[in-house]
Amino acid sequence: MLQQRPLCSIGARAVRLQTFSTFKQSGAIDNKSWLGERVGLLLSWLQKTGRGTNKLACDENKKARLLSIFANHCSFVTGQRLRRALQIRELYSNLYSERSRWTLVGNIWRRLQSKHAHTGKLIAALAGVFMWEDEKIEDDELRRCAWELQALESVRSQNVNVKTAVHVDPGWEVVMEKKNFRVWRRPIQGSHLFEYRVFGSYTDVTPRQFFNVQLDTEYRKKWDALVIKLEVVDRDVNTGTEVVHWATHFPYPMYSRDYVYVRRYHVDVENNLMILVSRAIKHPSVPEIQEFVRVHSYQSKMVIRPHRSFDENGFDYLLTYSDDPQTVFPRYCVSWMVSSGMPDFLEKLHTAALRAKNMDVGIQDYVNVIKPTQPTQERLADNAHTGGPSQIYA
Repeated sequence: MLQQRPLCSIGARAVRLQTFSTFKQSGAIDNKSWLGERVGLLLSWLQKTGRGTNKLACDENKKARLLSIFANHCSFVTGQRLRRALQIRELYSNLYSERSRWTLVGNIWRRLQSKHAHTGKLIAALAGVFMWEDEKIEDDELRRCAWELQALESVRSQNVNVKTAVHVDPGWEVVMEKKNFRVWRRPIQGSHLFEYRVFGSYTDVTPRQFFNVQLDTEYRKKWDALVIKLEVVDRDVNTGTEVVHWATHFPYPMYSRDYVYVRRYHVDVENNLMILVSRAIKHPSVPEIQEFVRVHSYQSKMVIRPHRSFDENGFDYLLTYSDDPQTVFPRYCVSWMVSSGMPDFLEKLHTAALRAKNMDVGIQDYVNVIKPTQPTQERLADNAHTGGPSQIYA
């Protein structure tokens, strides 16, 4: 006989089953609601991100439009300023001569440079204006050239051989000795190049003729076959200093070279000296071109001492010269080219001076010094400085 369970236990079991079923259903509902909340948050974040991206794009478009408006405004203002500058230039062209205009421009630049040095240089570079105050050859450079010759002469006066006299300035070594001249050289510090010095004498031409032959650029085109181009591109009316563009052939297989340099000469009547100085510069009117290799490092100084006067045969000269010809040849090759080319140039120069002396050709007189037979030393001093093209050994 089967044993019957009590009614209360059966009822309790039913309550437990119903409670478990209810808990299970509520748990499923909670899981679904949690997942729905998370998906909603993700969708909401994506929506906000999209709106932010659209906002950034709108900001970029606004910036681009503002920059375009600003650029148009600057272009308009710049155009107005350029037109105003051209109108002012045309006005001054009608009112003043060319020399007066250059003097006025020079004064304006000097005043601007004195007050705002860095700003003036920057504006000058951007405007393509050559700054004479920075590039001109100063009086001190001319005096130093005279001192070098005087130091050499003082050693000679003590009966010391000229070959050893230059060694008073240490570092020089003799590389060539000829009848009329000697050549020394010394290394340039921080470079693989040499600086050269020539001391020579001539007794069959006058200092004036030798000086003028170097200064007359048109005549040099005739006696120097290596010249391709030689012209004065700028001149300082106050000092007579000039900027020269010179292009010359170089030995095969090298390309032709060109030089842009400032030069100045001075005739010192009181001390019986003629001085020529030049060195390489940059000038806005002569940019580099592919036809030539531009030489940026170049310097030449010549001092002439007449034996008696500027118009009597006989003089000594001291030439100091250096340049970087921008070659890939070894140091000894460059030294050989300079050492062998210098005597050839001096011989050509001497021959050209002899032709001028014999009146075979006409050359311009750049010295313009009154001969000793003419009156007053005061007039000599007044005529010691003259402007005109000049040219020295390069």
